Amino acid sequence: MRSPLDRLRHAISFELLALLIVIPLGALIFHKPIEDIGVVTVIGATIATLYNMAYNDLFDRALNRVRGTTLKTPRLRVLHAILFEVGLLILLMPVFAWYLHISLWQAFVIDVSFAAFYIVYAFCFNWGYDALFPLPEWKAASESASGEKA
Repeated sequence: MRSPLDRLRHAISFELLALLIVIPLGALIFHKPIEDIGVVTVIGATIATLYNMAYNDLFDRALNRVRGTTLKTPRLRVLHAILFEVGLLILLMPVFAWYLHISLWQAFVIDVSFAAFYIVYAFCFNWGYDALFPLPEWKAASESASGEKA
């Protein structure tokens, strides 16, 4: 299991990199001022960071309980990313509508667009993060699998 400090590093680095991509892209695509997109994405990132830490902890606990390991297959990584985005969509849609003075439908379209980006981004980022900062149990599993093939 990851430590709280590792989860914090993960969540903050995830959100900062995403903001650098999403703010200018969102302003361009949705024809909204970059400041407005910046505000909603920073609010969204703050909510997402807190949600991210709790979600990943709960997901790993459930995974460990069901499978006896936190090691994620590609299929589990897809499920992990999709479930995260669905929960975040529910949390953020009212915020987008309120701040941007748009209908819930318009907020839904913007939020789904961001979610589509984040699903791909989360999959890639988390895989890369796990490769950069592997847990000891994963190293042992990898060495064990390598020994079995030899």
